[in-house]
Amino acid sequence: MKLKMIAVIIVSLTILSCNTNSINVKNTYLDTTGRTDLLAGGIQMIPIHTDKGDFNVWTKRVGNNPKIKVLLLHGGPGATHEYFECFDSFFPQEGFEYYYYDQLGSAYSDNPKDTSLWNIDRFVEEVETVRKALKMDASNFILLGHSWGGILATEYALKYQNNLKGLVISNMVPSIPEYNKYANEVLGPKLPKDILAKIKSFEAKGEYTNPTYLKLIEENYYPEHILRMPPAKWPDPVKRAFAKLNFPIYLQMQGPSEFGIVGNASLTNWDRKKDLQKIKVPTLSIGAEFDTMDPKAMEELSKLVQHGQYLYCPKGAHMAMYDDQQTYFTGLIKFIKGLDTK
Repeated sequence: MKLKMIAVIIVSLTILSCNTNSINVKNTYLDTTGRTDLLAGGIQMIPIHTDKGDFNVWTKRVGNNPKIKVLLLHGGPGATHEYFECFDSFFPQEGFEYYYYDQLGSAYSDNPKDTSLWNIDRFVEEVETVRKALKMDASNFILLGHSWGGILATEYALKYQNNLKGLVISNMVPSIPEYNKYANEVLGPKLPKDILAKIKSFEAKGEYTNPTYLKLIEENYYPEHILRMPPAKWPDPVKRAFAKLNFPIYLQMQGPSEFGIVGNASLTNWDRKKDLQKIKVPTLSIGAEFDTMDPKAMEELSKLVQHGQYLYCPKGAHMAMYDDQQTYFTGLIKFIKGLDTK
């Protein structure tokens, strides 16, 4: 009888300890003691030194948690932090400290016109500079990259993974040639034949900015594979991010087509599948059934890294944080919390 009572007491104390830890995190979540960004509400402009001059990039902190600091890398290239604003509905209640960040050339950051700045290696060094400025390290630094941000996160991990606690690659595959093949051989043929024929005719003539072409893409491709809602009903953060897209950067790196990366775009031949085995930091790959990216390729990514997990969003597309939101955030939060048990 006494043994049973002791066991009950031990279990109760364990539960109480866990609850107390959770309460303590939430009690200190809004603590800004010693913060230098207090005056600006968490915003910090970080100097970036390049061979082409010095610039500033914009970051904004939400919350306080010494053990969990998530840096969000937006897509594009050339989009903005704004479409991540849905994270406000989920991360604060978990006590996660997280950072919005506009990469150089995007939204609130400086926008130099020198096209030589738009390359992967320089962006990787930019992320490293941001990490140092925000005082993140392997004890707390979680890097989450979505779409192009997933490419950037992959490249960062291959060079600086010793600085990471965890890595999240959201809605991005490790091979652009495979992405192109999927877009043209799988997704394209799913469109009505007459619609696909019209789209291809415009692309054959290089008329990527033709209003009719853009309307065809917006009405037929976007609601199926980008965000599964009518574009007119897309959430405000997504609309703002798309409206502010820095098209010259996007054109140089991604290219003009919505069916893969084509032409002289600098990312056309990017492929890191063979190098993923070098990534030893815990990694979560997030894929979605209706994504522009092959969900099976994103699952494969999780198996090619040393310690990978896969989160599948059955209702989601490329912006699964919106169109399969509960699945996305339930899995993401579980992964982040699990990093403290490793």
